[in-house]
Amino acid sequence: MTFFRPFFLFLLCFCIPGILSAQEIYQSEEKAKVERLIVQLFDGMREGDSAKVASVFDPEVQMYTSFTNQQGEKMIRKGFLAPFLKAIGTPHDQVWDEKIWNTKVSIDGGIAQVWTNYAFYIGTEFSHCGVDAFHLIHDELKGWRIVHLMDTRSKENCDLDQL
Repeated sequence: MTFFRPFFLFLLCFCIPGILSAQEIYQSEEKAKVERLIVQLFDGMREGDSAKVASVFDPEVQMYTSFTNQQGEKMIRKGFLAPFLKAIGTPHDQVWDEKIWNTKVSIDGGIAQVWTNYAFYIGTEFSHCGVDAFHLIHDELKGWRIVHLMDTRSKENCDLDQL
């Protein structure tokens, strides 16, 4: 019986921290992959590259926008991937630049959530700001992809000094 106590202490002190460290490394690597995917989305928007943007989304992605209309009512609008991609790929004179900050990534198993503040610019002119909320799934064949995107939109209370 006394043999098991030192053995158990050995396991606690040396083996379990190693397992936790490996899990932390895995989580860190997966978070980096998810962050790169989100950056790829916004790089594609800046470049007007609809194929690049399409590659980060699941074909059945659900998209919603929340905003306050001119009458002060909270509104929710459903969006669709095809028109979004068409708008990105249609040549436009100025760059569509969505700058993000304060990005938080959470992962558990094959799902991830990303919450980030953003400010959207057309060329150098500020358009609107808000929060982007992404849900992603992962599988071995396709890797990470966005299955749900919601954003808020406002022209006020934008913390642009964070950029």
